[in-house]
Amino acid sequence: MKLFLGSDHNGLELKRQISEYLERLGHEVVDEGNSKLDPNDDFPLFASRTVTAMLASEEVDPKGILICGSGQGMCMAANRFKGIRAALCWNVAEARAARNDDNSNILCLSAKSTKPKQAEDIINVWINTVFADAPRFKRRLKELDNLT
Repeated sequence: MKLFLGSDHNGLELKRQISEYLERLGHEVVDEGNSKLDPNDDFPLFASRTVTAMLASEEVDPKGILICGSGQGMCMAANRFKGIRAALCWNVAEARAARNDDNSNILCLSAKSTKPKQAEDIINVWINTVFADAPRFKRRLKELDNLT
């Protein structure tokens, strides 16, 4: 699976660890930055780069992971793009629900609250949970897509 990753300075180290982990599992990682520690960088830039690359890809169902200090900023930025369903997850139950119920295509993580092993567990559940495709879930996603 191809996964698009992005982080600001707060998420840089966790992104590096996640990238290495995903590559060990055989996933293709597209890193949309930041590539160096810059305490003055801003999360919207990297959310935008990651989402734009993901949406422009030829993947059938592209997915991405965004990391900042709290995860909230990345989630807010990503959700401004049509077709993006970003979910901030702190545990595997949230990751499972985000995919099963809401078909999230971006996982947001808090670098300040998520340890590397916990991130691996969350990512594994998020990647491996299939959207339930229940009529009520599909209806809700359609409603989301029609919001202005």
